[in-house]
Amino acid sequence: MAGSLIKIAETTVSSATASVTLTGIDSNYDVYMVSLSNVVTDTDGATPIFRVTKSGTADITANYDYAVKQLRTDTTFGNNAEVNITEWKSNDIGTNTGEVLNMILYLFNFNSTEYSFITQEISQISSSGLHRARQGGAVHTVASASDGMQFLISGGNIASGKFTLYGLKK
Repeated sequence: MAGSLIKIAETTVSSATASVTLTGIDSNYDVYMVSLSNVVTDTDGATPIFRVTKSGTADITANYDYAVKQLRTDTTFGNNAEVNITEWKSNDIGTNTGEVLNMILYLFNFNSTEYSFITQEISQISSSGLHRARQGGAVHTVASASDGMQFLISGGNIASGKFTLYGLKK
């Protein structure tokens, strides 16, 4: 995929920030990718949350659905799914050394008048030191264009991390 990703926006967080919003999705690309690297929270046990943006503002309506396969180091695999919620989310992360979130999202139909879809690949170390991975998909059940993504932490701030939006060359 080298050479086919065109960087559109990037934010590096190095001190407590309530949220990060990446915008720039338009009709130039059919597929977009978001990369989160080494995201850390300032609150132990906090949940990473992500939402689509419409005209740069996060959509907080109960129009988010997802289904994932969860891979855990402490037990067997599991399935997670929710419908009609106000955001997509990952498992909790903590504040100890090594407790981080890494994520790749592929964004589909964001620049159309159809539902926006994502696929997600997540690897993280939870607040209890447990390694978890998630793979699956999600849909925002609103038939209108989305121009970006917002990322935040429930009950806390993003302490550090790198957030990048790419367009996938046609």
